[in-house]
Amino acid sequence: MPTSSDNRPKATSPPPDGAGSRLRERIRAQALSLGFDAVGFARAEVAAQARQEFLSFLAEGCHGDMDWLARNAERRADPQTLWPEARSVVVLGQNYGPAADPLALLERRDRASVSVYARNADYHDLMKRRLKALARWMHQDLAAEVKIFVDTAPVMEKHLAQAAGLGWQGKHSNLVSLDLGSWLFLGEVFTDLALEPDQAESDHCGSCRRCLEICPTDAFIGPYKLDARRCISYLTIEHKGHIPREFRAAMGNRIYGCDDCLAVCPWNKFAQRTAEPAFLPRAELTAPRLKDLAELDEEAFRRVFAGSPIKRTGRDRFVRNVLIALGNSGNAALAPTAERLLDDPSPLVRAMAVWALARLVTSDDFQRLRQQHEAEEEDPQVLAEWQWA
Repeated sequence: MPTSSDNRPKATSPPPDGAGSRLRERIRAQALSLGFDAVGFARAEVAAQARQEFLSFLAEGCHGDMDWLARNAERRADPQTLWPEARSVVVLGQNYGPAADPLALLERRDRASVSVYARNADYHDLMKRRLKALARWMHQDLAAEVKIFVDTAPVMEKHLAQAAGLGWQGKHSNLVSLDLGSWLFLGEVFTDLALEPDQAESDHCGSCRRCLEICPTDAFIGPYKLDARRCISYLTIEHKGHIPREFRAAMGNRIYGCDDCLAVCPWNKFAQRTAEPAFLPRAELTAPRLKDLAELDEEAFRRVFAGSPIKRTGRDRFVRNVLIALGNSGNAALAPTAERLLDDPSPLVRAMAVWALARLVTSDDFQRLRQQHEAEEEDPQVLAEWQWA
């Protein structure tokens, strides 16, 4: 949220200690009053090592289909390139801690597991409203120039959050908070005010490897290094094509995102259930039936997920994910649901309907279905599924 220029003097150095502390505390108090759960201050810069690690991540192709990361690489790696006038960053955290262990749902194979963050409203909307309110106040009351960012913008926010003392990047590459565990949304207000930074948080992972060892698809190259191309969150949300066969069984009933590496972190013993109504799970997304989700057409999908982050995947990719979960359910009673989708307009959906049926019906029944549908199929990927099965 850039503000208009005027003739006010620019802050070129931190104010005197007493005035600087009061200024920071005014900002902190205002942010907390707006509903943020964590507030910290950092310089508008990213450490050279962090920049190099990010560029190496891109060079190794670990970002997969997320071309937008590479397009904005230089801007993302240097806040000064993003906005040269930026001197400081106010880093804000919003707690979305769940009331129960999200891993418990993985045992209910006829139900879908949706990542905790996506079980209600899109957090970007709430964060943006509050960030704009804080930025507007800083502009009007503190004569500050400001810009706001949430994670759709090219900002290395986890590094800034660690520099601001909100937490540290764990071995799973996500932020871990001493006070709130793994469940923290982040947003930033960049400003031309020269504010004294908080003390950076140190790494408290120690020898723990739980997050690395629980990953169903072995997506971690090593501690602190993720290959997104193997990550279930990436595969179910960002990946636009057919999900590689090697990962399908490991996905289980995870149809949108994956919380495994977050949920097992020992620091979650200090996590708190969110008090924000917008982040409390909708009843229909707490343990939804796979059958119901697989039957959503385009109109129903848009209606059910209006205002939800799930909507951005689109109906076809979403049902692709649901069909993989159907195939992993081991429940033959769900086969008719998959069979009806053999005639779906989307090749993504048809291909995964074939894969699911190969796991749910007898070989005789599968051959019968193959004779009925294969000859009429023109999409090479769907044909490949029939032939592979």
